[in-house]
This record gives sequence, C-alpha cells and structure tokens, in this order.
Amino acid sequence: MANGLGFIDPSAGGGKETILLAPRPTDLSGKVVGLLDNTKEQAGIILQTVGEALCERYGVETLIVRRKEHYSKPAAAETIEEMAGQVDVAIAGLGG
Repeated sequence: MANGLGFIDPSAGGGKETILLAPRPTDLSGKVVGLLDNTKEQAGIILQTVGEALCERYGVETLIVRRKEHYSKPAAAETIEEMAGQVDVAIAGLGG
C-alpha cells in the first residue's frame, strides 16, 4: 500500500436483494428491439451494426433507438418507461 489508498474489494458486502432476470424470447422473428445508446464514442455505430444484423439474421421487425443524455448518468425514467412499453427486447450499447 505504497499510495496509502488500500485495497477495495468490489465483491465484498453489497446488496442482499436478488433481482430476477426478465424472461428471454426463444426467437427474435417479428419482435421489436430497443437499442439504448450510452453516448460513448462509437456506441451509435456499434448499435446500428448490431441492429442491422438482428434484422437481417434473426428477423427483428422493428428497431427503436434511444440515446441517453450522458454516459455517466442513468437513462431518464421517461426513456426507460417508453422503451419498456414498446419493445420485446432491449440492448444497452456501450461505446469505447
């Protein structure tokens, strides 16, 4: 500990609540997929590429793309609620 900061174990402690995963569709054909851009560099390009591949390869019917205000902030509640009401699957895009 030459710098005096010590070691912080991110896995120690934490919440005890277990959050169940949402059910996953077995097929994406005809589904509406939401793509959430986190505003980091290249995130839009990455999501565009993923979206095109999902349409071409897996039959996704519609893409809904939204963008966060800033990568360091959570998505606005309105954005999350809007997407939750419109999409079957959501993907959060992380740029570099």
